Amino acid sequence: MVKQQYQIREDLPFLDESEDLVESFLFKQEGGNPDHFATALTIMLRSLGIPARVTVGFGQGKFNPLTGFYVVKNTDAYALTEVYFPYYGWYAFDAIPGHDLFPSSLEEDQTFSVLKQFWNLIAGLVPSPVANFFNIIWTKIIVGFISFLVGLWRFISSGLVGTLVGLLLAVGLGLLGWLGWGQLKKLGYYRRLAKLPPMAQLYEEMLKVFKTKGYPKHPAQTPLEYVNVSYQQHPQEQAEVIDEISSAYVSWRYGNNDQNVDYLRQKFKALVKSLKRNN
Repeated sequence: MVKQQYQIREDLPFLDESEDLVESFLFKQEGGNPDHFATALTIMLRSLGIPARVTVGFGQGKFNPLTGFYVVKNTDAYALTEVYFPYYGWYAFDAIPGHDLFPSSLEEDQTFSVLKQFWNLIAGLVPSPVANFFNIIWTKIIVGFISFLVGLWRFISSGLVGTLVGLLLAVGLGLLGWLGWGQLKKLGYYRRLAKLPPMAQLYEEMLKVFKTKGYPKHPAQTPLEYVNVSYQQHPQEQAEVIDEISSAYVSWRYGNNDQNVDYLRQKFKALVKSLKRNN
């Protein structure tokens, strides 16, 4: 009830000497600073005869794998309510809105334990400027990104609105991934093409154009067999250009004969224009 019905209020007026903190928190201000939540919850439990106490200290902070230590700041200080359960002992509860009801312990939260061990192994071998550089990268970028993902997941799993937002994000990321993969494939194709000799580049470009048009060359076909099929699939003028480029490729590839690649490329450009006009 305290976590759900009361809000954190930082700018609170000073209490009069006759005012009670818990009474003001519950009925007048309807909230208070973070420490007031633990105080109010403790008094409410005691009023019901349940053993409870306020405990204060610091949270565990954030583990820095590059130094091997937990970074604890002043902002990590806050109060908790501990409740006594017979035969079990004292258990802590966090009444602050936005916090987990059961605070995690240092022993349970070992997210970066492997990294911690690894860093302890090499920290003495790394010069301090290098360690400081990676420390900045970790604390400012990686930890921030992980915190963002954790917060995003909590929002997505919080209800219907979060689920819808999560679905939209998934669709958007899927679309971006698909477009990015297509661009990577295209980049890889052009990088591979750039490594080929000019005559081989021209021949591969021609096959690529006709593959996108629905006329791929079968791996078992020879270049001249592909030419024979082209005369059946394309107009005479286009088939003749395919024949001329393919024959030049065969003469270069298997006869080591030099070819006029500039002339053939002009013929190829004219071929591409004719294909666009036909579409």
